[in-house]
Amino acid sequence: MNIKLLCIGKTDDRNLDELIAVYTKRLKFYVNFEFEIIPDLKKTKNLSEEQQKEKEGELILNKLQPQDELLLLDENGKDFSSVKFADYLQKKMNSGIKTLVFVIGGPYGFSPQVYAAARGKVSLSKMTFSHQMIRLFMTEQVYRAFTILRNEPYHHR
Repeated sequence: MNIKLLCIGKTDDRNLDELIAVYTKRLKFYVNFEFEIIPDLKKTKNLSEEQQKEKEGELILNKLQPQDELLLLDENGKDFSSVKFADYLQKKMNSGIKTLVFVIGGPYGFSPQVYAAARGKVSLSKMTFSHQMIRLFMTEQVYRAFTILRNEPYHHR
């Protein structure tokens, strides 16, 4: 199985980029993991929130292949402990999914079309974090899940 993390807009924090790169590199030992950034929209001053979500939604949906399974990082999504998330990923791998795509949306969330295309929603916390921080947290949690599945000492039970 392949796992892709799609994000809207680049981060302006080099430290976060470096930490994401650390976990992305570590993940290569477990799974084909891809971290992809969709560039920020230009000239959004004249766009409503809905128009911005629509345009971002088109960009997200254009990145998907027909066989991809889309999961949204959403505050109203399913909560997991790290161990339960590892189990969830194992079930996805066992189901024969070719590519599991997690998406971190833009500042206003997702368009109705993206919600319609999604197979589920995942929440990392009831708290709100910046879109930039979520990239790091999600990458680390995917790494943690694979260390749990392999019984490696990274995650202490």
